[in-house]
Amino acid sequence: MSVNDPIGDMLTRIRNAQMRGKSTVSTPASKLRAWVLDVLRDEGYIRGYERATTEKGLDELVISLKYFEGTPVIRELKRVSKPGRRVYMAVNDLPSPRNGLGVSIVSTPKGVMSDTAARTANVGGEVLCTVF
Repeated sequence: MSVNDPIGDMLTRIRNAQMRGKSTVSTPASKLRAWVLDVLRDEGYIRGYERATTEKGLDELVISLKYFEGTPVIRELKRVSKPGRRVYMAVNDLPSPRNGLGVSIVSTPKGVMSDTAARTANVGGEVLCTVF
């Protein structure tokens, strides 16, 4: 089965696993997915992730989800830029979800980073998703 939106698929897997209270969730491996997971790990929304190989020889990323007192740390996870509608923003227009309490993940020419890191680096780009 082919996936049109790999990032959206990964975010949905994370949301579904957290609703069920799972400790880990797996998703097919790709560089972009790993970069997004790096930002989520650095911002403290997930414990981490590791690369694994399935029985069929395919690479996958196993994500360790993070909970605080039984509730998921990630309360809201939304895809902003979709395959049908890409959303690009200049550095001055980057969204700051929930008045700075959340994080926007941005794909810039300098790599995938959070909105605060993009402002520090003075670069804009494609807003992939927002996390709160």
